[in-house]
Amino acid sequence: MTQALLIVQNAQVLLPSGEIEPREVAISDGKITAVGTKLDLSPNTRTIDGQGLTLLPGVIDPQVHFCDPELAHNENLFTESCACVRGGVTSFLEMANTLPLTTTQASLADKLAIAASQSLVNYGFFMGATPENLPDLQEANPTCGIQIIMGSADGLLSVNTAKTIEPIFATGSRLIAVHAEDQSRIMARRKLFEGEADPATHTTRTKVQDNATTNETALNATKLALSLSKKYQRRLHILHMATGDEAELLRHDKPSWVTAEVTPQHLLLDMNAYEKNGAIAQMNPSLKYPRDREILWQALLDGVIDFIATDHVPHTLEEKAQGYPHNLSGSLSDSLSDSLSGIPGVETALPLMLTQAQAGRCTIAQVSHWMSTAVARAYNIPNKGLIEPGYDADLVLVDLTTYRPVRREELQTKCGWSPFEGWTLTGWPVITLVGGQVVYDHGTIDTQVRGQALRFDG
Repeated sequence: MTQALLIVQNAQVLLPSGEIEPREVAISDGKITAVGTKLDLSPNTRTIDGQGLTLLPGVIDPQVHFCDPELAHNENLFTESCACVRGGVTSFLEMANTLPLTTTQASLADKLAIAASQSLVNYGFFMGATPENLPDLQEANPTCGIQIIMGSADGLLSVNTAKTIEPIFATGSRLIAVHAEDQSRIMARRKLFEGEADPATHTTRTKVQDNATTNETALNATKLALSLSKKYQRRLHILHMATGDEAELLRHDKPSWVTAEVTPQHLLLDMNAYEKNGAIAQMNPSLKYPRDREILWQALLDGVIDFIATDHVPHTLEEKAQGYPHNLSGSLSDSLSDSLSGIPGVETALPLMLTQAQAGRCTIAQVSHWMSTAVARAYNIPNKGLIEPGYDADLVLVDLTTYRPVRREELQTKCGWSPFEGWTLTGWPVITLVGGQVVYDHGTIDTQVRGQALRFDG
């Protein structure tokens, strides 16, 4: 038996059964080698005192927007991965609609090289479909799947009709992830905001109209993707589901090969946030009313929605103050990739959801399943998402007894703000391990640790 180089002691460990019990976890060569009680210590074994805190599998965030070389003044993979480890995120999957777009093997290779040199956590990248690259989508490697933005005007494939999208579903077997949008929604948003200095000045009636438009077009886009997925039995994933209508559609018509995700902001924030925070108003998909949030919550609890993503986007408050749909130069834009939608979220997602668990909305085991185990299964990422021998030692030790507010000055994300600032949360990570290496320890980050490219089997 391989000698353990590191043992986590005195921790309450989330077991694959869903039970949380006192255990020790032995680690060697980046792998978990044993989970038990009173494990043998060799003379060279290091120990981590868990202090009675809770040990969970590291979070796998399946939707972020990190690696934007053209936006490096905001963030880069190093700064964003620092934010990850503070939030207990040990792996991420990045979307293709960054600057530049990830639509070729060369652009994918560029991002992998950047990640190898900068990222403190493990990484995977989507390829984006364009009218020109459809024949190459199945050959690019390694990639976690094909991304389509339904109705995109930002260079990724515009798919408002079955004729446009069907060739993707009809060819190959790689997972297809769709951002359920529609060109009419993009243009409707532009008409609403064009000429408005401040999105928060819109009347309640205008917001209701915009919300109805986004719900209808998102539902139409999801229906189209779902129908083609069923026709070809093609693996489909629906990104950041935000409407109750889509969740109810899947509740009654969801093949076993279809999965969906939701973000904490769409579970916990509502349209009233428009009045309180103009930056939150610039989200895509936009925030919804309590009816949608309750339906999304129930769909998550019932397994209709499979897991949680952050859709982390690191625009600064100064940039977002320009207002949707302006781009970074201040001019109007139809582009989703350079408009200022999105919010930062990797540092707060796990504490937000664990706070909900402590409040009785769900269980700790469910949170871990939604943020680790289910993601690994959906994307066929081997040896991730559980604490058991043979699995990678991507772990996070969280404190479920202490409540602390989200403070801007403590954030690692370079954009330096959070829509949850001032919220009092529990479950903050105390120690984060990536591949058996301690990368975050009581507020200190080991910037020499590097993650690895994720594997996607099958």
